[in-house]
Amino acid sequence: MQFRHELKYLINEGDAELIRQRLNPLMQPDPHAKNGRYHIRSLYFDDFFGTAYIDKVNGAPVRKKYRVRAYNLDSSFIRLECKLKDLSYVSKRSAALTPDELEMLWRGDYGGLLQSGNALKQQLYYECMGKVLRPKVYVDYEREPLVFPTGDVRITFDRNVRGAYPSQPMFSENLIFHYITEPGKLIMEVKYTEFLPRVIRELLPPRASEITAFSKYTLCCDTINYMSAVETVY
Repeated sequence: MQFRHELKYLINEGDAELIRQRLNPLMQPDPHAKNGRYHIRSLYFDDFFGTAYIDKVNGAPVRKKYRVRAYNLDSSFIRLECKLKDLSYVSKRSAALTPDELEMLWRGDYGGLLQSGNALKQQLYYECMGKVLRPKVYVDYEREPLVFPTGDVRITFDRNVRGAYPSQPMFSENLIFHYITEPGKLIMEVKYTEFLPRVIRELLPPRASEITAFSKYTLCCDTINYMSAVETVY
């Protein structure tokens, strides 16, 4: 596994536009993005005790999360991922999932994972059976990615971040999403493997700006739990 550095900023659209204009001569759009952007939907899992949530909130130095991710709501390209964090370094393992495997996961039928022959799928099976790992929340947003080959740098701007309770399959049109970011705010992420070139570093927001350990997962959990409580009361 290859570990990478990860920085996160909560910034406004004006700052994002200024940073993008400065980065455009240096960086290239991700070749996988259509018109410079793509849509991401992830289904996150957590265990009976909410370990992934609690570890993030408490700032545990070593933690992991399981998720299923789809791009542009394309059912032909679905990935199972295990994201690992060790202090300021992040890494992830991934494996392809078929629509049928995704459907079985959402229904709680995990036997196919064990029979798949894939190490990551088998690992998820043991987590599901031993720790009662289950679907927890959908996280949905639009991403604008930029790449810089030197240092393996990747900068992304994530907009319209929203969460939904996993009461429907991943590609259902009936999912009810709730926004978690303030209007006019977005999340900027900076990831690099070897080093962050000085020419890029000098264009990033100053330390005085809103650098944060922003977690889409925990904030989406908080939002849907709050909305569920409000709907129950009223």
